[in-house]
Amino acid sequence: MDELFKAIILGIVEGLTEFLPVSSTGHMILTAHLLDFKGERAATFEIVVQLGAVLAVLILYFKRFLGFLSLKPGITERSGINLIHLIVAMLPAIVVGLALHRFIKAYLFGPTTVLIGLILGGVLLIVADKVNKTMTSETMDDITYKQAFGIGLFQCLALWPGFSRSGSTMSGGILLGVSQKAAAEFTFIISVPMMFAASGLDLYKSRDFLTSADLPVFLVGLAVSFVVAMFAIVTFLRVVKKLKLSYFAYYRFALAGVFFFILYV
Repeated sequence: MDELFKAIILGIVEGLTEFLPVSSTGHMILTAHLLDFKGERAATFEIVVQLGAVLAVLILYFKRFLGFLSLKPGITERSGINLIHLIVAMLPAIVVGLALHRFIKAYLFGPTTVLIGLILGGVLLIVADKVNKTMTSETMDDITYKQAFGIGLFQCLALWPGFSRSGSTMSGGILLGVSQKAAAEFTFIISVPMMFAASGLDLYKSRDFLTSADLPVFLVGLAVSFVVAMFAIVTFLRVVKKLKLSYFAYYRFALAGVFFFILYV
């Protein structure tokens, strides 16, 4: 029962934070540290609950993803984002992630590096919020290939735990002339193939730590993450135009301060 309780708490944390610019990985690492849920099994659990959040995006944007898979002629010429946008946005993080995967897992997944990432990511959010940039892409379907690639470059920052993938890509999109709502939606879209790829790789490498006894805990965490993420995404999209990214930055600074006090003072 104790482990099921931890699974529920971590599922809620993942679902709430995965698509907000506050770093879900950072929240998961810090929360797991407080719950004393550590080790390879805990790391594998974190991968599984991330898949729950990704499935929420897949359901909400199901028709859009079906369009990406369409083999009808002219798919690269029609208006709106298409498969090429996703590919060019994914490439930078895939290349850098594969090159540095072992280093990142060995040295960056800890409370101290997360606190640093929270602060640096918060600074980026403030910069994106304060810079007066002419918006050339008001909706997600206005995003160009060049902007998609630029957003992909910013996504590489999220390889540092605590930096936040959504925070990096949203900030990058805004700095490149994409509206905040369009940047948020594009972030949700590219999260699906990116996180399926990253989670699939991590699960394969962690296969020796998976047992049938872990199944109930893992399924509970995945289900909770899925449900909470569905509500979090819909709510965020409704209010994203009204929320300044600086608000999330201040939250990140406060969170880093609280956990610094808990862990080191």
